[in-house]
Parts: sequence; structure tokens; C-alpha cells
Amino acid sequence: MLAHKASEEGIAAVEHMARGFGHVDYQAIPSVVYTHPEIAAVGYTEEELKEKGIPYKVGKFPYSASGRARAMGETEGFIKVLAHAKTDRILGVHGIGARVGDVLAEAALALFFKASAEDVGRAPHAHPSLSEILKEAALAAWERPIHL
Repeated sequence: MLAHKASEEGIAAVEHMARGFGHVDYQAIPSVVYTHPEIAAVGYTEEELKEKGIPYKVGKFPYSASGRARAMGETEGFIKVLAHAKTDRILGVHGIGARVGDVLAEAALALFFKASAEDVGRAPHAHPSLSEILKEAALAAWERPIHL
């Protein structure tokens, strides 16, 4: 189901054969269900964080507040950012909505490079765009929301 995961594992296997080491960051592998609306996730879930005893904070932003989603007539859904309560490092991102699988590519990159909610929230995003929903959710997780 996750061809992109298998591709990363294949690259890591070849690197291991050629160089003696290879690595796949499984927390940064996104999952997407191509329904309407799409469902996507990357990183830890709230349930996993609770189970592990990791303190976290949540930022959430609805599609209905996005100018691009409204113009597309696709206002159903949201994006949720889970960040460490002390370090602000992004631990997981989940969403449901139009093209959320594409939007979460940025979240996978953020997890891969250990970015904080502040990092994603401060980064410029095109306006109007669906990626702004991720930015707004990150700002909310960083506890500096602009639009509520």
C-alpha cells in the first residue's frame, strides 16, 4: 500500500550494500488514503504519544477557514499538528481534506529534518494555498495562531 515506503527501503538497501549503511526514517513516511476527501498522516498519533508518555501540544486549523479551499468548494476537513510540549519539535501531522496528501509532503519534510512548529509557522507560504492550512495549524501548535 505504501509504494513510497518500499522505494525508500530499496534505496537504503542499495546504500547498505554499496557503503555498508543505509537508513529509513519511518516516522517521516506519510500515509495517504485517496478518498474524497483525502486522509493523510505522518509521524506519531495522539494515542501513540499518550502511550509513550511524551508531552505534546495540538494545533488544528479547518479547511473552512482557508481562502483556497473555499474557492475550490472543498471546505470539509482540517489539519492537526502535534508538537512536543517542551521542545516544540513536530511529532506528527494528520489531516483530512482536499489534496491533504500533497500538503503533508511538507509535514514529512519537517519531521525528517526535526523542524519545530515555529519553523513551519514562520516559513512563508503562498496565499491563497492549501499549504497555508498546515502553516496555520503549526502556528496554533506553537501557540501563536493568527487566524482562529
